[in-house]
Amino acid sequence: MSTIDALQWRYATKKMNGEKVSQDKVDQIIAAARLAPTSSGLQPFKVIVVTNPELKAKIQEVAYGQTQITDSSHLLIFAAWDKYTEERIRSVFARTNAERGLPESATADYLQRLLGIFGAQTEEQNFQHAARQAYIAFGVAITEAALLKVDATPMEGFETDKLDALLGLRERGLRSVTLLPLGYRDEAGDWLVNLKKVRTPLEDFVIRID
Repeated sequence: MSTIDALQWRYATKKMNGEKVSQDKVDQIIAAARLAPTSSGLQPFKVIVVTNPELKAKIQEVAYGQTQITDSSHLLIFAAWDKYTEERIRSVFARTNAERGLPESATADYLQRLLGIFGAQTEEQNFQHAARQAYIAFGVAITEAALLKVDATPMEGFETDKLDALLGLRERGLRSVTLLPLGYRDEAGDWLVNLKKVRTPLEDFVIRID
């Protein structure tokens, strides 16, 4: 199946049937998110995987009762760094240089530029930048799920402060960004399943500059 066919097949599943997604498929979706491009290769986010039914029920309470959370097989939570610290940035460069067999001097100038850029920003600006990187991986995960014929529901509808408190994310230097329940559609119970996919017409979607 092509990526276009997969994206045509997928939709924001409104009702899941509780069927389990095999671990190998979940692993592939997470691997795709891990391989997604990010600014300067910093990957300033984590993917939290929740399968515990009691915890999913608590998350549902701060996500406006959306049933996909409790009916899902696995719930992925994308959580971004709350800020860019010198320690975090240096650790990424140190690992990259070590794995590539490069001396620290190879990236020293670029590292200093990044430290200057992020150091001049507010913590909120730092977080918003990190959150945008998480969204890139979020989109890649959704696409990989579609290619594997795994249903997923992109969610921003939740109380971030309450979820962060529930999971202790702030203590980890993280803030929640998006949720992605994974599972399989309930063909009989989902009102959206058979409706035509509608998108902006191509001629309105693309602006061509020759």
